[in-house]
Amino acid sequence: MPELRVLAAGLLLAAWASGAGAAEALQAPRLGRPLDAQEVTRWDLSVFPDGRGLPAGRGNAVEGAALFRQHCAACHGAGGRGASAEELAGGTEPLTSPTPDKTIGLYWPYATTIFDFVRRAKPMTAPGTLSADEVYAITAYLLYANGLLGETDEMDARTLPKLRMPNRDGFIGIDAPLPPR
Repeated sequence: MPELRVLAAGLLLAAWASGAGAAEALQAPRLGRPLDAQEVTRWDLSVFPDGRGLPAGRGNAVEGAALFRQHCAACHGAGGRGASAEELAGGTEPLTSPTPDKTIGLYWPYATTIFDFVRRAKPMTAPGTLSADEVYAITAYLLYANGLLGETDEMDARTLPKLRMPNRDGFIGIDAPLPPR
């Protein structure tokens, strides 16, 4: 008998959904407003592994060290060695270890992802407020702190995607193609 009750309830729900109630259920709540092209451009921040989406700008680790101390060290510790937030540099245990370090140098597959994350999410107290030059400089500093870049090597939209991260091949790709250029 319980099977018949479930079947009957399902049939009633299907009948309601196919009737007048379906139109009401599918009506949008009319929240928000359409964005104009300038607003879309301001929010279109995606940076792809190949560097598409990187803005104009530049920075190096020397410049980034001061910015890191100002905006990041309170949580991530001196030199990115960890504090109340994750350790970003200095990891020694490889990903194959029972206790792997997921620092930038050991874990992250693309340098462009560092830029993308810092630009969107940092500093914690005011996400998205850093200029492109500041984000390039902090990214360069994080790469330098992980031994992947020289202190005065300049990072920009041309050089950042060319930096090959040690774990570049450590992730299994998906079949989703990148959007066309």
